Amino acid sequence: MEKQVVSKQRVANYGEVLAGKREVNAMLDLVKQETERINSRFLEPACGTGNFLIEILKRKLRVVESRYRKSQLEYERNAILAVSSVYGIDILGDNVVECRRRPFEVFDRRYSSLFKKGSRNECRDAVKYILERNIVWGDALTLKTVSGDPQPIVFSEWSPVDGSMIKRRDYNLSGLIPGFLPKPNLFPEPDLFSDLGGDVFIPTPIKEFPLIHFLKVADAEQS
Repeated sequence: MEKQVVSKQRVANYGEVLAGKREVNAMLDLVKQETERINSRFLEPACGTGNFLIEILKRKLRVVESRYRKSQLEYERNAILAVSSVYGIDILGDNVVECRRRPFEVFDRRYSSLFKKGSRNECRDAVKYILERNIVWGDALTLKTVSGDPQPIVFSEWSPVDGSMIKRRDYNLSGLIPGFLPKPNLFPEPDLFSDLGGDVFIPTPIKEFPLIHFLKVADAEQS
C-alpha cells in the first residue's frame, strides 16, 4: 500500500495528501506527448516528496535511454537536460530533501547500470546541483522561500548550446507568473506566444551566466 498521508497534523496544517502512482500516471497520460519530450519543462508548485516529478523524469529518461544508450556522452547530455526540465516547490523542508534525493536515485540507478565502470561522478554531481537549484523550499502562494530570511523564489533555466555547453539564466518566479495567470479583458497583458502579431511576454532574467560545459554547471556559481 502506498502511503498517502504522513500525519493527520500535516493534513490539517498543510492539506498534504501524497498522490498515488496510479493517479499520477493517469494525469500525466493526459499530456503524454509532453512528458516524453526531453526538454519540456514541468513545475509542481506543491511537489511533496516528488511523486509527479519522479514519474515525469522516468518517462523522459526512458526516451533518453532508447535514443542515446549507445553513446555515454550523448546519454549524459540528454539525461542532464531531462533532469534540468523538472522543477518543484514545497513548503515543508523534509519533503524538499526527499524530492531532491529521489530523482537523483532514479537517474543514478539507470546511469550506473548502463555505463557501470565508465560512469562519472562529475555527471552525478551536475545532476545533484541542478536538483538543488530546481527543487525549492518555498511557498508557491507568496512566491518566497520559507527559510529564516524569506527571499523571492529564483529558478534557473538550463539551455543547451553547441552540444556540450549550457547557458544558465536565473529568473524570479514572480517575474514568470504574468505570462501564465488568467488576464481580465479590461487589463490585457502580453501573452507568452502570439499568433496574431500582438505583444509577446518575454521574462527578464535577473542574472545570466557564461556558457559552461554541462558537467561543470556547479562551477558557474563562482563566475
